[in-house]
Amino acid sequence: MQRKVTIMLVLFSMVSLTAFGQQFKALLFTKVAGYHHEAVNEGVDAIRWLAKRNDFALDWHQDASRVFNDKALAEYDVVIFLMTTQDILNDEQQEAFKRFIQSGKGFVGIHTASDTEYDWPWYNQLIGRMFYIHPHRQTAAINVEDRNFPGMQLMPDMRWWTDEWYEFGEEKVDNLNYLITVDESTYDVKAKWGEKEAKGMNGFHPVAWYHDFDGGRAFYTAMGHMAETYSDAIFLEHIYGGIFWAATGKGVMKK
Repeated sequence: MQRKVTIMLVLFSMVSLTAFGQQFKALLFTKVAGYHHEAVNEGVDAIRWLAKRNDFALDWHQDASRVFNDKALAEYDVVIFLMTTQDILNDEQQEAFKRFIQSGKGFVGIHTASDTEYDWPWYNQLIGRMFYIHPHRQTAAINVEDRNFPGMQLMPDMRWWTDEWYEFGEEKVDNLNYLITVDESTYDVKAKWGEKEAKGMNGFHPVAWYHDFDGGRAFYTAMGHMAETYSDAIFLEHIYGGIFWAATGKGVMKK
């Protein structure tokens, strides 16, 4: 009997240490209703590694009916949309997610998160700008616009990067804080999809940003189309910086 009690106490201590040791809890969501990216598995593996490396709890789901309700979302500090596409939440799920953000929680969007929920104005504002079109994958020069954000300290002022360079529509809110831009003079911006045509963004072409929104926080990066991206240490630092800030509100240093 004494031995059983000792074992139970040890197990309880291990569970308690694990629970109290983790910084925050994140929901990783990868549901698609449109294009499915081949890199999603590498992206999930990378974010799982970030969770272990930085000691935060992580659940991965693709079924919105299981997690987009008030009770389930209450467990999380941040929701991550990784390569989601098109219409992925019904009206009730949208309202639950909206209440989650309004309660002071965070959101992270990666790559096609801006190609999601076009018909939901609130989400358009949460993400900040919506995807419009992109040319073929190319190597281009990216520039750091703001280093005063977690995860930006290791990124060079300029580096060459291969990705899908999204062209975005107009800003949906006024307070976007831009972190990274791509130099349009270093790649071919042209593309034509039926009536849609890419012409560039008049010289200022953002690819990552963050802002406070409706009581919560939102971070977005358009980078991350290719599977190989998710083994790049500097890019992963960029992703974790966004997750950390969105989950905790910490990390933006006073200037």
